[in-house]
This record gives sequence, structure tokens and C-alpha cells, in this order.
Amino acid sequence: MLAAKNTERAANPENASARLRNHIRESIATKQRLLDECEESILRAVSVIAGSLSHGGKLLLCGNGGSAADCQHIAAEFVSVLTRDYPRLGLAAIALTTDSSILTAIANDFGFEGVFERQVQALARPGDVLIAISTSGNSANVIRALEYAQEHDIATIALTGGSGGKMARVCQTEIRVPSTVTMYIQEAHITVGHILCDLAERALASAG
Repeated sequence: MLAAKNTERAANPENASARLRNHIRESIATKQRLLDECEESILRAVSVIAGSLSHGGKLLLCGNGGSAADCQHIAAEFVSVLTRDYPRLGLAAIALTTDSSILTAIANDFGFEGVFERQVQALARPGDVLIAISTSGNSANVIRALEYAQEHDIATIALTGGSGGKMARVCQTEIRVPSTVTMYIQEAHITVGHILCDLAERALASAG
């Protein structure tokens, strides 16, 4: 009986419309706070990224779950193109979330908390940039990757939310989305990713 009532409520067009409108309003409000509070940190991250790429460096990205998908999305925008209206050469970016053989081998041999740290150790060089994404800021495997990067002259940028978690203390540049709701933080993270790519590619073009 309870399941039937829940189904009826979910199918109610008025209820669905209200939830839809509330989601979009809350997402807009989150992005407005992002604009009000995070402009400086976003521009600082753009400077770090453009500086690295202009000197032959590369971006490495890591995160779990939805943040892993964001890593792949953002890396694709850099390597391919953000928009075909602005053609340019591909920019070096690697998502550390895509190779199942590497991920499972490291997890099996060293534990899941080392899946990103090991890849940073293998692939990153001084002057590169690690972009670490976590809505909570407390993902242990992401934190370990940040700590390794900090110790080896690899610039670190963290995309977080809420309080920033432990990642706030182990990164050089933090872009902290002012929300505690995971889905709104994730929606803001991909917006930030697009902005980083857009501004970095233009900074590189103007410098060249």
C-alpha cells in the first residue's frame, strides 16, 4: 500500500514539476554563490594550468564515482576541443580513472587507497598539474595523490564542496563549491571544468 502511494506521488505531474523547478533553482543558486565566492580561486587555477601547459607540462585528473566521470569529461575537453568555434591544438590531459587494468592491478597490489598516488608517481613530472575532484574533500585515494604531488613539485588544484574536507589542507589551490548537496556540487564542478579549459586555452593563445 505504501509503495503504491509513493508511486502515485512520484507520477503526479504537479509534484514532478515542483521538484524539477526546485532542482533548477537550487542549481542556479549554487552557481551564483560559486560566482560570488570562487572567482579568485578559479582564476588562480587557470593561471597554474596555463603556466604548466605553456612549458610542456600536462594535467592529471583523479576522483571517484561521479567525480571520476568529471575527470574524464574535463580531460576530453582539453585533449579534443571545448568548442569547434575555437580550434586549437590538443592540450595534454590524462584522466587517471579510465584504465581498468591499471586501477585493478594497483588496488590488488597496493590497496585501493593507492590507485591514484601510484599513477601520479609513474606519470607526473615536476611542473605538471594534478586536478583532484571530490565533493566531500575526504576521499582517501585522492588525498594520497595530492600529498605525493605536493612532495614532488607537482602543482595541485582541488575541486571540493562543503567544508572542503581534508583536501583543503593538502592542496595549493582549492575551488570549494559553496554547497553541501552532492548533486549541486557536481553540477558546479563540471561548470568549473569548462571554465578552466575555456580560459586556459585562450591564455595560451594570447601568450603564443
